[in-house]
Amino acid sequence: MGLKILLDARHVRDFGYGTYIRNLLRGLAGLKTEHEFLLAGYKADQHEFDGLPANFRRVPYERKDEGLVEEAAFPLFVRQQKPDLTHIPLARVAALMPRPYVVTVHDLSSLIIEGGTGWRGELRQVYLRRGLLRAECVMAVSESTRHDVVTLMGIPEERVKRIYGAVDPRFTHQLPGMGARSAGPEAWAHERKRVLERYQVQYPFLLYAGTIRPQKNIPRLVEAFALLKGELREAEEWQDLRLIIIGDEISKFPAVRKAVIQSRIEPYVRFLGFVPLDTLRVFYEAASAFVFPSLYEGFGMPPLEAMAAGTPVVCSNTTSLPEVVGEAAEIVSPDNVFDIARGMKEVLLNEERRVELVAKGHERCRHFRWEDTAREVLGVYESAARQRAAG
Repeated sequence: MGLKILLDARHVRDFGYGTYIRNLLRGLAGLKTEHEFLLAGYKADQHEFDGLPANFRRVPYERKDEGLVEEAAFPLFVRQQKPDLTHIPLARVAALMPRPYVVTVHDLSSLIIEGGTGWRGELRQVYLRRGLLRAECVMAVSESTRHDVVTLMGIPEERVKRIYGAVDPRFTHQLPGMGARSAGPEAWAHERKRVLERYQVQYPFLLYAGTIRPQKNIPRLVEAFALLKGELREAEEWQDLRLIIIGDEISKFPAVRKAVIQSRIEPYVRFLGFVPLDTLRVFYEAASAFVFPSLYEGFGMPPLEAMAAGTPVVCSNTTSLPEVVGEAAEIVSPDNVFDIARGMKEVLLNEERRVELVAKGHERCRHFRWEDTAREVLGVYESAARQRAAG
């Protein structure tokens, strides 16, 4: 007899959480199980679930997962649906959430980076720990995140399982995409050219894409880029090299623009804000290199997306990133502006290294597959339900 599993899908349109939710569901659908899946989310997002089989049923829920009222409202909604198990796909568990449930933890940045000190920080930690302790299983997206959950949250090791995610298939060359891509390589090349012309990009560029947060280390990236420009003064090919930064909420972090002004490289740095996924893929493919000097990552999806697009990657040696990229990236110390500049220069000027990184990047992406993720998550569902039934 199949299980009734409710998944909180309210973040299905997010870049990070959304990638996980969308692709996990399609992976689960590919397993052709007899379980019934209830997808709790906003009516406006229903198109995100198009193509899923009949045992995946949309259940409208319009409240956001924030505020005191939500601590009781969503748990009440869950009780009304009477699932055998609930999956919360991020570390935000309502206080009155009925058991059994499982949680996916992508990172603990809300505690490690943004947690603060004093009673507010302690309260945040107690709230987060309580939600994880009551879960039948906590799924961490990397060994680094699993280590954080066990050591910082005090969750028993045997109840924390590492299950990797993977790149959204729309970033890979092997699968057909939407629009022009489905018409073949020539049409996609034309579409790529059209997108770059629309953004008036007719120069070589380094790319950063991701959220704009203090832990992303973008001011140091800007400073390293300024150093790099000075070192490439004699390299004719890179005279007009730019840095393009794609990410939301740039206005909330003035330190980034301040770094640009102080480094005196305003003409060579562009901020594009949010872009659609197909446009993002164009920038990944067109970039001379992708640079990701993050100080803290729970997994680190953008470097893998760049690798899938065939672009060499420069990234940090911290937290989960070495675990994810392996030997397929130029590794740098995120605390050292000169080392970040060195890594970028190496990738730009050493053609043999570029070719090596592109080949290793494609190979590395094959280590992470949504079919494997879905199979492991399904095993967690079935094990958690059995344990709960056994009492």
